[in-house]
Order: sequence, then structure tokens, then C-alpha cells
Amino acid sequence: MATDTIHEVSHDLKLKYPKKYKVYLLNDDYTTMDFVIDVLMNIFRKSYEEAQDIMLEVHKKERGLCGVYTHEIAETKVMQVVTKAKDNGFPLKATMEEE
Repeated sequence: MATDTIHEVSHDLKLKYPKKYKVYLLNDDYTTMDFVIDVLMNIFRKSYEEAQDIMLEVHKKERGLCGVYTHEIAETKVMQVVTKAKDNGFPLKATMEEE
């Protein structure tokens, strides 16, 4: 006995892109400008010029945007900043906000 089965496949797939998060460095009165530039270049992979611009934004506007990432990457970057700052005796902080 043969059975013919027909399968209908829906092609109406809706992809959900992961939420993005902005990572900011926060200004404080103790962290040196050189250390902030180092963090931006080594953790956020910014050029010296980009790092200098963001560092000045942090200094003038109390915070500076370092980049936009998925949740896991943003969270990792924040933790890397805090760890590196603590290891070097600075109170530098980073935050992440949903875009």
C-alpha cells in the first residue's frame, strides 16, 4: 500500500536580529587621558585619532560612545574595561545601553 504525502512548507520566515547595545566610557576625576586612550585602542580597537576624539568626548560630555555591539560582546567589553582599570588603579567605568 503506497501513501503519497504532501508537505507544505512556509517560506514566511521572519528573522529577528539581535538587539544592539551602545557601550560608553564614563568620566571621572582620576583616570588619566593616556589610560583612556589605551583602553579605547586595545579593548575597542580604535585608531589613535578615534581614541583621542572619544577620550575628549568623555572628558567634555561626561561620557563617550565607544561602539555598538550585541549584548554578549557589549557585556564583555564593559567587563574588560572595569578589569583593566582596576588592575591599573583607576576607577574608570563603562556602561551599556540598549540601542
